[in-house]
Amino acid sequence: MPEPIRIGLVGCGAISGAYLSAAPSFPVMKIVACADLSREAAERKAAEFRVPRVCTVDELLADPTIDVVLNLTVPRAHAVVALRALGAGKHTYSEKPLGVTRDEGRRILELAAARGLRVGCAPDTFLGAGVQTARKLIDDGAIGRPVAFTAFCMSRGHESWHPSPEFYYERGGGPMFDMGPYYLTALFNLLGRPRRLSGAASVAVPERTITSQPKFGKSIRVETPDHVCGTLEFEGGAAGVVIQSFATHHPQYDERQPITVYGTDGTLKVPDLNTFDGPVHLRRAEENGWREIPSQFVRGYGRSVGLADMAHAIRGGRPHRASGELAFAVLDVMQGFLESSEQGRAYQPVVPFERPAPMPAHLPFGVLD
Repeated sequence: MPEPIRIGLVGCGAISGAYLSAAPSFPVMKIVACADLSREAAERKAAEFRVPRVCTVDELLADPTIDVVLNLTVPRAHAVVALRALGAGKHTYSEKPLGVTRDEGRRILELAAARGLRVGCAPDTFLGAGVQTARKLIDDGAIGRPVAFTAFCMSRGHESWHPSPEFYYERGGGPMFDMGPYYLTALFNLLGRPRRLSGAASVAVPERTITSQPKFGKSIRVETPDHVCGTLEFEGGAAGVVIQSFATHHPQYDERQPITVYGTDGTLKVPDLNTFDGPVHLRRAEENGWREIPSQFVRGYGRSVGLADMAHAIRGGRPHRASGELAFAVLDVMQGFLESSEQGRAYQPVVPFERPAPMPAHLPFGVLD
């Protein structure tokens, strides 16, 4: 069996635990080093998850044995770290978003192409059994031609639970750049390429107070819209409504199935995009009630399945699914919603992408090829 792809992790904050706990499920890769601006934070994660080496970011980037840099920094640092990793000759896989502007995303992909390197980017939840089952139903014609959809993520924000929530309200944060990638990536996977959008955005709660520890009582000034909504049309003809909000209470929809796709012959409820599995429900036009559809795909994956898929793709020379190109198309649309609101006119997405290949069905857990 070949040696696993060697991963160096940069950024040992809250999300790193999800990657570190899920990564051992995939023999194709191994996280061999971690780095953080706080060495203490890196040492804690290394001890908890048995990562063999703690180092500085410079040391990690200079290590010739590391193949891929897993970039789990805060959004404003995503492009900086990705460009440094590519400059050091390493593939990079980033937490979402790919960058905080189109220019950042473009520079990352251009440098990767020039160096012959891969760029991957979260979210990878669309690779889970939930969205993959929903996609197969749509592709197989279970609801006829998709006509409409709703995609809602409505909450009060993250300052009540996150240990350091300030970045959620900085440029590159807010509900569209934080939660929007989950919803848009899933929609692109289900419905294909977007054609046109219109948006409305506002700062509904300009001052927030942290109620989590260790920063209880600290005030946050909101610098980016905390409520974003709009319409999104797809090349295939489906048109629907997107709402991403950190300014709402008591949402009146099923939070376990926050996307609904309506077709000429039926309707489909898609599970929570912040998870990998969850129930998929179908109701065809002639049916009196909803049916839960059994999954035909592997269940139980966690964050890092997209990274593992990229590791397999590096080995096999095939395209990877959670690609930089897909993430750049999502970034284009997210920025488009904000620009549409500012300018008072519709926006036509400009970034092409290929819809990722569906996941293979019925393979053993942890085997993606």
